[in-house]
Amino acid sequence: METVGTDRHDQHDPLDPPREGEHEDLLSELLKPLRLTGVFDSRWHVRAPWAIEGDAERSCAVLHYVVEGDCWITTDDEAPLELHAGDLVVFPTGAAHRLSDRPERQGVPLKAVLPERQPGTSGEIVIDGSGPESRLLCAGLHYDASAATGLYTSLPWALVLDGPQVDREPLLRDTLRLLAAPDRPVGPGDRLITLRAFEMALVLALRPLLRELAGNPASLPLLRHPGISRAVIMMATRFAEPWTIDTLAREVGMSRSAFTAAFRDLVGDSPARYLAGRRMQEAGRLLTETSLPQSALPARVGYRSAVGFHLAFRKWFGVTPGEYRAGEVRAA
Repeated sequence: METVGTDRHDQHDPLDPPREGEHEDLLSELLKPLRLTGVFDSRWHVRAPWAIEGDAERSCAVLHYVVEGDCWITTDDEAPLELHAGDLVVFPTGAAHRLSDRPERQGVPLKAVLPERQPGTSGEIVIDGSGPESRLLCAGLHYDASAATGLYTSLPWALVLDGPQVDREPLLRDTLRLLAAPDRPVGPGDRLITLRAFEMALVLALRPLLRELAGNPASLPLLRHPGISRAVIMMATRFAEPWTIDTLAREVGMSRSAFTAAFRDLVGDSPARYLAGRRMQEAGRLLTETSLPQSALPARVGYRSAVGFHLAFRKWFGVTPGEYRAGEVRAA
């Protein structure tokens, strides 16, 4: 890891409880690198009895929006969730789950009713029964795996916004309704428009959900530890500084060994890997969204050596910075 000192302007005692707004700052960092690479969406028209089993999805968030009717969501070791019209559920890390008209009903695999689910395409599920009807919008939201930090993957398996909560977010509500419409407009650029619309829906959904998490630190263990929470914010927002494990630990008032152990336990990554990931996320963004010369990248993301940056970038993405900017396939 790079060496040298840190900014000492902030005199907040890291052992004190988190300051007002600090939880929100921490959770907002989850949204910054989140950018979708592809979406598969489907519309479901189902009548009871029905049940569909979805496998765990890698590097993919899953979204279900209940347009009409009701459904249940179940998974191993968790209490069933009952959803009603207007409710939205997000699975940040694509946890395996079952959707059904009744929580105890066994289902058919999703791949049996939707065998092809390539990003950039859409599908439809129709199940005729004699019971109540439900309509859902479902989507698999594929994201760059390098953006899924341990902090993101530590989110609860499912996050629910009920209908009234969705209604309090008019842009989210209207975006979901448009995406769920059977006559959704199609035309030139439709795939890109759909991708960005789902990306906006995901961020708009996570924003109030993360506010709720910030108000209930017990729901995310990291929020209960002021030192590690503060370190995550510093690394996420001040990644260009030449941090070491020693300077990070000192900045938050912990010993090196205690800091390293607590960070890995709560965040899911080592401090060095978390910091490298944040730096690589920013490097990737600068390469794809700006015309900044490659020679300027190392200093912008905290590397004193161009060679060190180049080696770290290639190890992280599997391609060189030049290949990444040219649109070569990224490594997961």
